[in-house]
Amino acid sequence: MLGAGYALARLRGLPLVVEMRDAWPDLARDARLVQGNVKSLAERAVEFVQRRADLVVTVTEGFAETLRDRGLKNVATISNGVRLETLPVLDAPPLERPVFEALYLGNHGKSQRLEIAIQASARVGQSMHLHMVGHGVQRPALEKLAKELNAPVTFHDSLHGQDVMDRYASADTCLVSLRDDWKSFETTVPSKTYEVLAVGRHMTAIVKGEAARIVAEAGAGDIVPSSPDAVAALWRKLAADRGQLIRNSDGRQWVKENADYPLLASRYMELIQGLLEARRAPRT
Repeated sequence: MLGAGYALARLRGLPLVVEMRDAWPDLARDARLVQGNVKSLAERAVEFVQRRADLVVTVTEGFAETLRDRGLKNVATISNGVRLETLPVLDAPPLERPVFEALYLGNHGKSQRLEIAIQASARVGQSMHLHMVGHGVQRPALEKLAKELNAPVTFHDSLHGQDVMDRYASADTCLVSLRDDWKSFETTVPSKTYEVLAVGRHMTAIVKGEAARIVAEAGAGDIVPSSPDAVAALWRKLAADRGQLIRNSDGRQWVKENADYPLLASRYMELIQGLLEARRAPRT
């Protein structure tokens, strides 16, 4: 797709905007899809197009800085986000509840390292319940692990619409997780982060870098190391003092100021308009 876009832009004399939805090719090397010290053909092709683009758009500030450090000049950030008006503010979880409810909603892949959460739930035991919603290549292995550990985990198929909101409403805390041994994830933000911020649920954040900064800025919950013992300790603490689960409106306000789709669309249009105006400006 990058190659086709580059060829078409040059053929028609149009500005080329390259949107990097992931930290590619860094993510491929972290995942060992690319190995060795010599750059692969795919890496060279991506960098070739990036350097010739009129604008490269990333979804995180961290990856934008990575590209600038590599010599790219026309780099901007338009993050992922949500349409805030479609998401309700949920009532706070009850202050008294016999079972602590944790929720993970999203992809079950290698990037998330969800075995940490399952191991943590097994350590806490039957005083909690972890709900895992979604699919991914790791789900069969995760189901097997949960069974072996007799962990209090229920796996659900993907949900949509009101069913998602109902699941959020029943949760005490929502898990966002990225493995901590891939450097590219220091400049990655799980897309569900913005949804959890918007609905006002407490967040158990097993993240680093930019994602951790956002959670801290928004006062959205607790940032915890990628360790079953650390996650279990946090969940025990929250279950014992459920007042910590009550969020103020700071998370939703953060989304309004930084990640609401109309705002993001307006910023994107300003970038594109600037490119077009620069093309039309007379050269001196």
